[in-house]
This record gives sequence, structure tokens and C-alpha cells, in this order.
Amino acid sequence: MIKRSETRSRDWLVNQEGQCQPRPSSRDWNLIRENYYLHQFLSEILELLTHAREAEEEWDYLPQIRMRVRQLVTNSYWLRTQYLDPDPKTGVAVQTLYDEIGYPLTVQTVTFAPGATSSIHNHGTWGVTAVLKGQEKHTFWRRSPAPECPHRIEPVGEKILATDQIISFVPEAIHQVESAGDEMTVTFQIYGDTQPRSRFQFDPILHTAKPF
Repeated sequence: MIKRSETRSRDWLVNQEGQCQPRPSSRDWNLIRENYYLHQFLSEILELLTHAREAEEEWDYLPQIRMRVRQLVTNSYWLRTQYLDPDPKTGVAVQTLYDEIGYPLTVQTVTFAPGATSSIHNHGTWGVTAVLKGQEKHTFWRRSPAPECPHRIEPVGEKILATDQIISFVPEAIHQVESAGDEMTVTFQIYGDTQPRSRFQFDPILHTAKPF
């Protein structure tokens, strides 16, 4: 049974066991700024991560990061209107919003055509996704290794996110994304410094995991 508080939740966290848990969400009117630009947002995120104490991991700051993502979405009309159309062949388009050599964050908008589906994957780092347009279904998985199948995974559950909802992930979280509904889905996404050796694409039939 879904709790009533969960149906109203706008923020979510997916842990390494594939459990999608509701999290408190900041109220929009507390986040409104006269001017709030992408460079301010990125500077605040980097400052958060720079001041992480030795006993903490970057993803301990996901509540603060989700709040700043919501603040950016609330105050940035351009973010909700400037995106690429899906590629006719793949059904997906990725627009990088900021990048330079050695920059520790991935910042992008991603567009999915109706029905487009991603592979089953993790990110090897923390991540936050805000739905800007449409609906997006996430299917969650967890590792379930066996002696003969060390990369075996099993499905845990799913969640359909609508516009204005935000979902966040710890590095070990495994999911698959599908554009739900009849219109394309547009999301804003930010990720920490990805470790290539920790990011995988999973095959639940062959029980394999290969670099993604």
C-alpha cells in the first residue's frame, strides 16, 4: 500500500538496494530569487562538495543538492524551455550545459521520445534528476550475486515521476528509464565525478555487467 504522504512527495532517493524512498521537499516560494543563474548553482554545488568532511561522502549532501536543483528549476525559465528534440533513430538527445577539462560535474538536459527506454545501468557516482516535462518511469534493480553469476541483478520496483518531481541516486543504485505517456520527456540531470570503473550496463538475462 502506498502511503498518502508518498503520493504527495516531490523528492525521492534511491539507495543501493533499489528502494525508492520519499524525501522532504523545499517549498517553491522559499526558493524564489530575483536572479539565479546556472553559474551560481554550479558554484554552490562545488562549494558544498569542497567542504565535505573526511568522514562524509559526496552523496551525504544529496538533500542540499536536491534543494538547489529545485531552486534552479524554479527560477530558470530557460532551463525548462531550451532542450534538444529526440534523435529520430535513438529516441534520445543529450545536451551538455557546461563542461571543461577536469570539471568534476556532469550537467545536462536529456530528452526521451515517447516510449524510448534506456539500458539498465548505474552511474558510478551520485546523481539528481528533475523532470521538466512529461512523465518518466524508473524501474529499480539491485545486485543479487550467485557463485556462478556474480553480476546477477533482480528487479525491486518502479516509480513514475511527473513534471516537478526530483529523484536522486547513490552511486550503487541501478535503474532503467522509460519515457511514459504520449509526450516526450525532458529532464535536467547533474552527476558527480563519474568513476568509469564503477559504472556498468547490466544484462538481466545473461547476468553480465560491462562498462557503460
